[in-house]
Amino acid sequence: MKLTFRSALVAGAIVTLAALSLTACATGGTAGSTSGATTADDSLTKVQKAGTLTVGTEGTYRPFSFHENGAGDITGYDVDVVKAVAAKLGVTATFQETQWDGIFAGLEAGRFDAIANQVSITPERTAKYTFSTPYTYSTGVIVVKSDNTSITSFESLSGKTTAQSLTSNWNTLATQSGANVQAVEGWAQSVALVEQGRVDATINDNLTFLDYKKNNDASGLKVAATTTDKSESALAFAGGSTALATAVDTALADLASDGTLTSISEKYFGADVSK
Repeated sequence: MKLTFRSALVAGAIVTLAALSLTACATGGTAGSTSGATTADDSLTKVQKAGTLTVGTEGTYRPFSFHENGAGDITGYDVDVVKAVAAKLGVTATFQETQWDGIFAGLEAGRFDAIANQVSITPERTAKYTFSTPYTYSTGVIVVKSDNTSITSFESLSGKTTAQSLTSNWNTLATQSGANVQAVEGWAQSVALVEQGRVDATINDNLTFLDYKKNNDASGLKVAATTTDKSESALAFAGGSTALATAVDTALADLASDGTLTSISEKYFGADVSK
């Protein structure tokens, strides 16, 4: 493009100002954000500088994060996985116990770097948050007495009685399958009713049943049917925390390869739920 003498002087002045601005940035000056500028992802750098991976979790959700007998240090499947991941990153894991209803708000507010609390990956969540690769896989299961031969599928629940928490998605599945639902407060009550023969079945997460088998005599129970769909759980990060998520993915891949995830799974569930 050709320039007039006057416009050449103006252009020269602009070039000089630009050079001064670049010099200021190079010596520690901070440039203001401009329209269309991309915010740098410092999620991994912040964790490395702090030397700590801070994770939000409930602390009351056995076997994922809990205190044995309500006291002592926090423990659990998710807790052990996070500690192993942090070690791979060369940092220490710390936990901030938070009620589930406020846990994502805490993540958004920057109170912690990630959430570990059997967080299922859903389209709604992936639209807002960044997730690691899954490290927990599960299905829904129908649990019945071991001598029950009348229930072999979800279709065969029609006309049968199941014990379900009315606020759970398992209640929805039971109702859709044609079952008569007896309302209960949770798993402990529902499995007791099955064992006593007061209901025909209960539907729940296979992880819940595996945990029950690991810590109780479940010889009188069996899984009658399993959902075809699998749920996947992972660490959740604030949206845009790609650098930290990528580093965690690498750590999880190493932990899967060296058998650590399998070992942690078997410790809490008596089975490998990491794949």
